Amino acid sequence: MTDGRDHLSRGEITKDALQAGAEAAAQTVGEVASIVTRAVGEVAAAVGGFATEIFEIKDSSRRALAEHGEVPAGDAIETTPPEA
Repeated sequence: MTDGRDHLSRGEITKDALQAGAEAAAQTVGEVASIVTRAVGEVAAAVGGFATEIFEIKDSSRRALAEHGEVPAGDAIETTPPEA
């Protein structure tokens, strides 16, 4: 008469435990890789947005100075000295 339990060998139990552990590790590595990939993309987008803002601020400053008749540094108009 059997007691209704499957009889698994010690080797089968060990193999099943190792397999479950490997599957759990693989899933975790995949999840972490996905998180890192998203994070890198978000950081790149944030830095790109910041750079765009800086360029826009710089452009706005140059236009504002030009409207007031001032030449922004770096945009100096080259003049040649009068010939004597």
